[in-house]
Amino acid sequence: MTEEQKRIERAIELACRYGGTDEMHHLQWVVDQMVRELAGERYAQIVADATSGEDGPDTYKWSVGIGHCCK
Repeated sequence: MTEEQKRIERAIELACRYGGTDEMHHLQWVVDQMVRELAGERYAQIVADATSGEDGPDTYKWSVGIGHCCK
């Protein structure tokens, strides 16, 4: 299995294990963790791009949420 395939599998595992909650801060954590897995070294740039907009680099918010105690 390639490193890319491993990252995809870890992201899917996060979604399956922790994605079944109704609490927004936990869902934000799941999305953030999935992006970290899938993006690898590009994570910081992806977040910078996602938060940048017509009003500058902090136009939009990126939340890392509140994590789960057990991974």
